[in-house]
Order: sequence, then structure tokens, then C-alpha cells
Amino acid sequence: MRKADLYIRVSTDEQADKGYSQRDQEDRLRKYCELKSISIRNIYVEDHSAKSFNRPEWQKYLSNLRKLKNSKVGTLLLFTKWDRFSRNAGDAY
Repeated sequence: MRKADLYIRVSTDEQADKGYSQRDQEDRLRKYCELKSISIRNIYVEDHSAKSFNRPEWQKYLSNLRKLKNSKVGTLLLFTKWDRFSRNAGDAY
């Protein structure tokens, strides 16, 4: 079975009020994983701007990923929309 880490982010209260709430994002991602038979390994919930990757939960994700570097465990990173992940495509790639 494939495994995934879920990345959930809002940076403003307005975003949370307009359908991008952390709860809504998590529900959508959980349903997707259930539909595709993907097990959820970790959930990272962030409330910092996506202008940079200097975010606490993102750094925690990278740290956990480094610990798995030599293992043969493959992991997906799932998020609901690109702008929930990054505002800068160049940095994100």
C-alpha cells in the first residue's frame, strides 16, 4: 500500500473562511486517500505564509524525510491546491 504525508496550510483567517480551512483540506485529502487506497503516515498543519519554505511544519516534514532517506519506504506528499504548498513555483521545484 502506498503511503502519504498530508500538508495542510492556511495563512489568513480569510482563507479559512472561504473554503480553505484546515479541516476542509484534511477532509478532502483523507477522502482522496481512502478512494485511492493510500495510507496516511503523517499530517502537517501549517499556518504560515507560502512566500518561503521557512515554515515550522515544513521544516519538520523535511527533517522526518531525512530520517527515512536510507529506508526503502516511498512516500507521497499530498496537498489540496498548489497555492497551499507554495506561492513561488521556482522555489517549489
